[in-house]
Amino acid sequence: MRFKSIFTNLIILTLFLINSPFVQAEDQLLVTVKRMTMEVAMTIAQKSVETCRKDGIQVTTTVVDRTGVPQVILRDVLAPDLSLRISEQKAYTAVVFNMSTGDMEGRFKGSYSVGKDPKVVIARGGLPIQAGGRILGAVGVSGAPSGEQDEKCAKAGIAAVIDDLEMAE
Repeated sequence: MRFKSIFTNLIILTLFLINSPFVQAEDQLLVTVKRMTMEVAMTIAQKSVETCRKDGIQVTTTVVDRTGVPQVILRDVLAPDLSLRISEQKAYTAVVFNMSTGDMEGRFKGSYSVGKDPKVVIARGGLPIQAGGRILGAVGVSGAPSGEQDEKCAKAGIAAVIDDLEMAE
């Protein structure tokens, strides 16, 4: 009887160790990456555009995934054509640096080449989307008379989904 109990405990311990994340981490060949759904990205973009519309401003909003690839682009009817490219660049910059593009203003002076990359735009209106300690993507808004207004609309987009994203973690 005692032998059976010890044997059972050894089997349970072995199964626990085999399934332990510490053991699997060394043998793991693939990683799991959390991504926003298209619906979440769409909600962020729609809320950003709606927020600017309430202030009488028509903008373009781009939501990118964690690698900087656009998931959703919404351009309001009268938003300037240039806002398409700039909103994508703001979102790309925010996700690559994992920080607000407005917080980067004045950071790359002189011959430092990062600020000269054609995909990088250092101007208010780009915000990373973070939940559960992870970067999930970013939103970029362009077309408002000021970067502060672009950023306000981007924040509203993130605010529309952040509680759900945090709970999903």
